[in-house]
Amino acid sequence: MNRVLTMAAAATLGCAPTAQRTEAPVVAASAPGVTQVLATRADSMQRAAKYDTDGETAKARALYQRLVDTAPDPATKAAAQRAMAMSYAFDADCANTEKLMDQVIAYWATREQAEPQNAFAQQGGMANEAARVCIDAGELDAAERLYRRGTALGLREPEPRTNPRSLWEYRLAHALGRIAARRGDTFSARRQLVEARRILDADPAMARQQERFNPYLMGYVSLYLGDLAGAEFALTKALAIPENQGDPFMQMLLASVYEKQGQRDKAKALYQKAYDMATNHNPTSAHVRPTARRKLASM
Repeated sequence: MNRVLTMAAAATLGCAPTAQRTEAPVVAASAPGVTQVLATRADSMQRAAKYDTDGETAKARALYQRLVDTAPDPATKAAAQRAMAMSYAFDADCANTEKLMDQVIAYWATREQAEPQNAFAQQGGMANEAARVCIDAGELDAAERLYRRGTALGLREPEPRTNPRSLWEYRLAHALGRIAARRGDTFSARRQLVEARRILDADPAMARQQERFNPYLMGYVSLYLGDLAGAEFALTKALAIPENQGDPFMQMLLASVYEKQGQRDKAKALYQKAYDMATNHNPTSAHVRPTARRKLASM
């Protein structure tokens, strides 16, 4: 759900990793220069992402640090810092993810005068990305603090808004529902389910894009509150929506339900499916890839 506007300088972050190649220097010395430097940086970014998805995060961060140190401008440096934050996410390292995302947010703060709508949307989105890493790592207090920070930053976007107020409010209710369920707080989790539904119903235009995440929220809450039948029903419903079928996190949640129900073969098949799908360099893959790898190794 935490879909963030793409930074122009971070275009390579969502690309599928390429095969490993012999390492080239991050900065090329020869003329014409610029094209070669950009191509080399993109190649390094992709190879670092591949290291992360393969579980070789120390190798990835060595590359990312070079990219940070040799960045030719602040935007490119922020893109490398964001990628390095995601590298820490693959180790479920909430604190270092937040530390690096703070640096990315600081970059976008410098863009508030030049591009206020995008700058505040980016700041809110970066805080929410860090929050997603922290909730998946089980750092629930940090996750709540970061989700609230992300909402506050996103709501500072001036008119004309590119993201409606209702979107930030829905994201926060969705997040607080998941956090409450993880804490075992049934009352608060149910209250946030009602709030999320209210926000969707109040803004049909926003709901057209976000409705598909509501059955996932219901399944998540049911799973962590111990209602396995309800979780199976809601997550099956979520995955029947075409736009959700490529989401490895939802696949892994349903795998977890099957595992808890004792349906080992179904669980193993879905853990494998989730693992194979989780090839992007983002919070979803950062949690799914190592978790599914551990689950498959134990089955």
